[in-house]
Amino acid sequence: MIPITKPTLVIDEARCRENIAFMAQKARDRGVDFRPHFKTHQSLAVGRWFKHVGVDKIAVSSLEMAQYFSEEWSDITVAFPVNVLERDLINALAKRIRLNLLVESLETVDHLKKDLRHPVGVFIKIDVGYGRTGLTPGDREGMEHLMEALASGEAMTFRGFLSHAGHAYACRGAREVVAVHEEARRALGELKEAYRPIHSDIIASLGDTPSCVLAENFEGIDEIRPGNFVFYDLMQVQIGTVPVDRIAMAVACPVVAVHEDRGELVIYGGGVHLSKEFLEEDGRRVYGRIARPEGDGWGPALEGAYVRSLSQEHGVVVAPRDFLSRCHVGDLVMVLPVHACMAASALRCYVNNNEILEKF
Repeated sequence: MIPITKPTLVIDEARCRENIAFMAQKARDRGVDFRPHFKTHQSLAVGRWFKHVGVDKIAVSSLEMAQYFSEEWSDITVAFPVNVLERDLINALAKRIRLNLLVESLETVDHLKKDLRHPVGVFIKIDVGYGRTGLTPGDREGMEHLMEALASGEAMTFRGFLSHAGHAYACRGAREVVAVHEEARRALGELKEAYRPIHSDIIASLGDTPSCVLAENFEGIDEIRPGNFVFYDLMQVQIGTVPVDRIAMAVACPVVAVHEDRGELVIYGGGVHLSKEFLEEDGRRVYGRIARPEGDGWGPALEGAYVRSLSQEHGVVVAPRDFLSRCHVGDLVMVLPVHACMAASALRCYVNNNEILEKF
């Protein structure tokens, strides 16, 4: 492995490719289009692995990220409500690629109608229970006003309904996840059927990793947009989406202090590297689990070893004494992240075997 001297993202390419192949095959088997969300890995190099399984369109979470990926991808959905202040970037992208945007208000549509210089596709954001943003499935009047406004704009084409069942992340076990998915699937499917007589080519786009992994019924859904599955993380393990050995990313962190007397070590790896996402387990907060470096990657997660607290640069790790007795200042430990998307966003590149992969 390339020498590591500071907190560094390390990925397991074989596992990533297995994760990608699994989701691509599932989409094919269920007859839905696969538009993976690239906000998780944020890397052109990793993105090329998706092309090997036939992916030709993607989702991202910002217009800047769309600009980065537009070097190699020509069909991009920005699955985040339009930031109308970025009108110049919207027009620059729409001139070069097939760009899809997301709206939920007439005010946003009015801005687009005034500012757009090139054609874009537009989805209406639907809140299927997450409670974050979007129109509720029952707000037919609001949707119809939006569709009328979109039809009056020369540069806008109504593409359909888009949602993210983010509340699936609060589930524990397949049964709970599938229940959330079924509610979201039915809501989007019913909307599509209600308006298909008027808009014959509209689609229903749904995406979250737990549902896309665990659910089997995608009737009424045309497109899935999972993202986290490329790496997975401890959150997905706790939900019950996958076992821990499917996680394909870890953060290599140098050991800067060992305190055997209190059963802890301190790593150079804090909130600015791992994010401050945590899991609640047995009344304690877990900010990451620990594995030993092994070959070009890492070994199994160690029983009883976890990150118990984070400050800006420091991470405090609780670990068994037999592990601590073999740890020294200057060693590396591998931290399996709670939320891979956040950890990946915090650091600037990946180490993959003996190669550095740049990212957004």
